[in-house]
Amino acid sequence: MRAAVQGARVMLREEHNARIHFAATIVVVTAAVLLGAQRTDWLVLVVVISIVWITEALNTAVENLADKISPEHDPLIGKAKDVACLAVAIASVSAVICGLLVFVPLLAAQVS
Repeated sequence: MRAAVQGARVMLREEHNARIHFAATIVVVTAAVLLGAQRTDWLVLVVVISIVWITEALNTAVENLADKISPEHDPLIGKAKDVACLAVAIASVSAVICGLLVFVPLLAAQVS
C-alpha cells in the first residue's frame, strides 16, 4: 500500500493531466452527491472514474519506463507512448459520455 500511495503522489505531482482528472473526480463526486445519484448512477461513475485513473497510471508508468530505457527520441518508443496516451483519451471520452448519461437525467429531474 505504501508504494501505491507513493505512486499517487508521483502522478499528482508530475502529471498535469492527473491533476485535471483529480479535479474532475472531485466535481463529479460532489455533483452526484448534491443531485442525489442512485445506486446505478454511482456504479457507472465509480467504474468510469476508475478506468480513467487506471489508464492514466499505466500511461504514466509507460512514459517513465520508456524515458529511462531510451532518453533520446526513438520512433518505436514514441509509438508506444502515443498508444498509451490514446488509452487515456478513450477512457476520458467514454467517462464524459457516461457522465452525460448519468447527469442529464439527474439535472432534468431537478428542473421539473
